[in-house]
Formats: sequence, C-alpha cells, structure tokens
Amino acid sequence: MGLETREADVIPMAIIFHHNPGLVVYLTAGDPTLECTKAIALEAIDAGADVIELGVPFSDPLGDGPVIQRACERAVARGTRLADVLKLAAEIRAARPAAGLVIFTYINPILRYGLHRFADEAAAAGADGVLVIDLIVEEAAEYLAEMERVGLAPIFLAAPTSPDERLEVIARKSKGFVYAISRVGITGTQQSLTADAAALVARIHKFSDKGGTKLPVAVGFGISNAEHVALVAEFAEAAVIGSAIVELIERSTVETAPGAVARFIMGLNLSAAADGAGPRKEAPPAEVLSA
Repeated sequence: MGLETREADVIPMAIIFHHNPGLVVYLTAGDPTLECTKAIALEAIDAGADVIELGVPFSDPLGDGPVIQRACERAVARGTRLADVLKLAAEIRAARPAAGLVIFTYINPILRYGLHRFADEAAAAGADGVLVIDLIVEEAAEYLAEMERVGLAPIFLAAPTSPDERLEVIARKSKGFVYAISRVGITGTQQSLTADAAALVARIHKFSDKGGTKLPVAVGFGISNAEHVALVAEFAEAAVIGSAIVELIERSTVETAPGAVARFIMGLNLSAAADGAGPRKEAPPAEVLSA
C-alpha cells in the first residue's frame, strides 16, 4: 500500500464533535465507486459531518439491514477490499486533516488481513478509530492491545439489552465515543426513536466519565431525519446516520450522489457547538436544491 507504519511515535488524534449533536456519517466504501465514496465523504465533511465511518464491504453483513447489505454486495462485486478502504482513508485524511475518521468493519476482513498489519496501516492512513461490529469487548484483548500500540481509538457497540456491568466495561475500554444502538436488531431507518435509546445513553453516561472528561455517546441504528437528530441532541452527544444516506446514494448517480448527501446533511440543521465549527453557511443555489 505504500503507507508508512508507526509505533512509538504515534500521537492519538481526538474525535471531536463540533455540533449539537455531533454527526457521524456512515458510508459503504466502494459504493458506487471508491472515487465517488471519496467525493461523498469530502462533501459530507464540508456540509457538517464531524466523523466519517468508512464501512469495509463484507460478503456476509449480518448486523446490517437490506440497504447496507445491498451496498456491500455492490462494493464487493466491484472488488473493493480492506486495502482499498485504507488507501481511501489516507486520501480523505490528506484532504480533510481535521475531520474524524473511523474504519467500520466486521472482524473477518481484519483477521484475513492480519490484525498487526491492519493496526499499522489503519494508523498510517490517518484513521482516528476502529469499530468492529461483531467483536464483543469481552473477547477483544488482543485487538485492544493493538489499538493501544498504534494509538487508535477502539469503539464498541452498546445495546439496550446490555446489563450495567457490561456497559461499564464498554465505557472503560472505549475511546473516541461509545456507539449506542437505539434499538435491538439490524441497521435500517425507522419512523421514530424508542425510549430505549435515551434510557441506554443515560446508563452509559453513569460510566463514561474518564478523569473528569465525559466520553461522548453516539446514537445509531435508525436515525434518518432532522427530527431524529433533534431528539438525539436532548440526551446524547452525537447521532449516527447510515442507512438513510446509503439509500440516498443508491437512488443517485455517481455524478449527483455527493451533492445529494451534502444537501441531506445541511437539511439536518446541525447547530454549531464551538466557534468556527459548523456546516457551510452559504445555501446551495436554488437550481441545486430542486435537482
């Protein structure tokens, strides 16, 4: 890949949410093409996304709903592999040095690639963290050691069904943020948020204070519109939008997808939480809005 590895001189990058709530945008890398994913990611960041989750296409994405399953199938069919995603991450990092960047994957692609090699190359690509959707914290000792070695933030999923004892371990081992699943099940859009989401975040917050600094909690699985994002702002630090954006990309062309995603994000009406932070202030031209 040509990425330089690094060990002792690694300086972990902080994932910072500049909006209330912060916005994490999931993209399936390589759908519709790697070049288009890069263009979409850059437009999403410029429109207000605080963090990009680059999804590694996987042939058996059991934790995802039909929208992301189809995106994975298309990307895998085009030959997108983990090495391609890491190269794409490096390109996004070079173009937008301050953006948050997370590699989102299942464990099998990492094991095939080699955990040590993956850690080295993900760090060298400029990723801030890694979320392995099917790796549970109780079985993650070797993975956590590798993340620590290269300065990457391990991000774990927390579910409404998790007992407090497990949430405490997740909060203790996670860095960057904790990904709170708004409901039990697979990814996909939903009409309304359940009370489970707010209750889960409140339980995580009991354990997420790290030396006076509260580890952010991002709520995902079903967040799909401005109303959902506004509700998340009442009890969590960030919202994760995946299926709604992936479906928008599916309905768009290579040429129109980046602009469509940018307009979607700007329509979420994110509020800046820090001076100089926030989505682009200028409105897109009327002819673009009506496209």
